[in-house]
Amino acid sequence: MGRAFEYRKATKLKRWGNMARVFTKLGKQITIAVKEGGPEPESNPRLRVLMQQAKKENMPKENVERAIKKATSKDEADYKEMVYEGYGPNGIAIVIETATDNPTRTVANIRSYFNRHGGSLGTSGSLQFLFDHKCVFKIAPKEGVTLDDLELELIDYGVDEVGEDDGNVILYGDFPSYSTIQKYLEENGFEIFSAEFERIPNDMKELDEEQKAQVNKLIEKIEDDEDVQNVFHNMME
Repeated sequence: MGRAFEYRKATKLKRWGNMARVFTKLGKQITIAVKEGGPEPESNPRLRVLMQQAKKENMPKENVERAIKKATSKDEADYKEMVYEGYGPNGIAIVIETATDNPTRTVANIRSYFNRHGGSLGTSGSLQFLFDHKCVFKIAPKEGVTLDDLELELIDYGVDEVGEDDGNVILYGDFPSYSTIQKYLEENGFEIFSAEFERIPNDMKELDEEQKAQVNKLIEKIEDDEDVQNVFHNMME
């Protein structure tokens, strides 16, 4: 297994353990996808995958419909995808992805979390060099197709790592290759369970248990914010 898989195994995001948060996160992503590509899944690849993922997560149909309607309603405020970066206690780099209808509120909240827990919010782009931005597809195994065959086939489409997790096949690819990989999978009959983006740290930092506890307090506070979609860091678990 490569670096991406080791990181994934060590950092199962807590936000996905709570069903209500899963639905909130997916709902915002669906709304944003509809804003960008329209409400018809047939002509909107990102929406198509998100609706499949919502079904896999047992998200009620009315929640999906509400998220689509929100995107097409003139009375609703737009969600903006904002990324914040900063250092937590003990020099741990933290990148926070948010979807918010009020960036002023969100940045004030994020800054206060850092300030209260011994960290500091940085400027946009200041920590990007510490993380590789990847697209991650979770797909069903296909009879007669080995992981080696799949990796060899998909390397030309931007996939750089293939592996297994809980019986599913996980593909890691370059961030810009998202649509190319999705198109290949759909055209070749692969069932896509989810398609997400992750930031994989180039270098992990080891801390003692007391230091980890300090960082985790900050991360948990950030993850509790309803505007927060994902939190990535370079602390070794």
